[in-house]
Amino acid sequence: MKQSPLFSGIVYILLGSLFTYFAIQNVNESGWGFFSYLLVALATFDFGSGIRMILFHFKLKNVQKK
Repeated sequence: MKQSPLFSGIVYILLGSLFTYFAIQNVNESGWGFFSYLLVALATFDFGSGIRMILFHFKLKNVQKK
């Protein structure tokens, strides 16, 4: 079964939110360390990939409509 880009984008956005939550918890407990920066970087990549996948879904849908 093939996943749609919309579903993949939503999963990436959810993962980015989860990594952001963990980063906030880590900073509150122990301050800014290597692990905090790693979590923020992972969240940034996931949000970027999620937005790109969602935009690709709508672009693909628009091309198929024409």
